[in-house]
Amino acid sequence: EVQLVESGGGMVEPGGSLRLSCAASGFIFNTYGMHWARQAPGKGPEWVSSINMGGGRTDYVDSVKGRFTISRDNAKNTLYLQMNSLKPEDTALYYCARDIDGLVRSSQGTQVTVSS
Repeated sequence: EVQLVESGGGMVEPGGSLRLSCAASGFIFNTYGMHWARQAPGKGPEWVSSINMGGGRTDYVDSVKGRFTISRDNAKNTLYLQMNSLKPEDTALYYCARDIDGLVRSSQGTQVTVSS
């Protein structure tokens, strides 16, 4: 059974930083591209960032480029998202998923709230 468990969310002031983690199990982690997505209240899910199997290729939605960094540790079966210079519009429920699963959320996610 595929399991993804996110952590690291919280409430921060604008300009702050958070590091999200996604612990994966139930599948061979290093054979899947992974991504982070988010869903703000009242809005549909939004793709945020992707990383390929080996971690050598990454992509970002324009609104987070230069502020967020996706990475993975295949030895630990863990996906990360370093978020810097956070803005109020980054407030959302963040979740990780395998690329093959698209934007479907099968995990609880972790809430990020950016507010002064």
